[in-house]
Amino acid sequence: MTRRKNLAVLAVVALALTACGGTTKSSTESQNTAAPATTAGKADPNAPIKEGLKIAYLPKQLNNPYTDVEVGGGKVAVGELKGEYKLVGPNDASASSQVSYINTLIQQQQNVIVVAANDPNAVCPSLNQARKAGIKVVTFDSDAAKTCRDAFINQATTQGIGESLVKMASELAGGSGEIAILSATPNATNQNSWIQVMKTELAKPENAKLKLVKIAYGNDDDQKSFTEAQGLLQSYPNLKVIVSPTTVGIAAASRYVSASNYKGKVAITGLGLPNQMRKFVKDGTVKKFALWNPADIGYLAAYTGAALSSGQITGAQGEKFKAGKLGDYTIGADGEIVLGPPTEFTAANIDKFNF
Repeated sequence: MTRRKNLAVLAVVALALTACGGTTKSSTESQNTAAPATTAGKADPNAPIKEGLKIAYLPKQLNNPYTDVEVGGGKVAVGELKGEYKLVGPNDASASSQVSYINTLIQQQQNVIVVAANDPNAVCPSLNQARKAGIKVVTFDSDAAKTCRDAFINQATTQGIGESLVKMASELAGGSGEIAILSATPNATNQNSWIQVMKTELAKPENAKLKLVKIAYGNDDDQKSFTEAQGLLQSYPNLKVIVSPTTVGIAAASRYVSASNYKGKVAITGLGLPNQMRKFVKDGTVKKFALWNPADIGYLAAYTGAALSSGQITGAQGEKFKAGKLGDYTIGADGEIVLGPPTEFTAANIDKFNF
């Protein structure tokens, strides 16, 4: 799967995914306006990748099926890079739960911290302390404020994800009717960004017959997401589609609908893992959903961190580097690196995927 990624021209097609981190854009900007604490100098694209780099992963929470696949890809990449892999993290996705782990990783003198931020602001002071100590910070899946990291690995463009979620919802609703969103946490960075795009798309004339009646939050907890899905269906008897841009939420909502009288009447879509969703596609509960390969996100993050720590890149727009089996990447604006377009899964193709 070697392909050149130039973010300036990347166009994202049908997508969807999972979720955390948050507050508003204005609060992020007001709290993080200081210049980034960075030790970056001039990039040397010919610099060799250092061996023995200590690369630590700090996901939103441990024991999350999506996260497990992501960090698994990171572990593979760190092995290829002949580095030292470390995994730490909280068991809940609350805003401040990652701070103590970052502080410990600083004390342990890691070379790279790869973090999926539960909140873009809460982690910022600690991440900049890490950068002052010479540690490279790569965010993946859910970004921190851009002043607090060196690069961000994005699954796809925010605009593309939001547009795709609305497109799938519209197709399943037949172009009209009530829809609801089952998100992760209220302050989830990526979820809130996608939902904002969805609201913009729903306000367009072509989507005028679609009505967003509720945004519910399952906190990326299976049981709470299950309960929230149940509540949506009981509160909105005319609901046509539940859109869940989180792998935990879409699986929980599908499980509830599959064993209820709503099966065949209310559609579930969003971002899910094929292995989790296969039975719901097979039994007709879910017609379509989307996702990229989460392992590739973790894999790309490791190679980005190694390139930063070795001086091949600094995180500046236009810099290029090679990410192992994924091929060549070009850094976009604000240090963003987009993995690439995901796949839409249906009964016709889901058995071709195993993750």
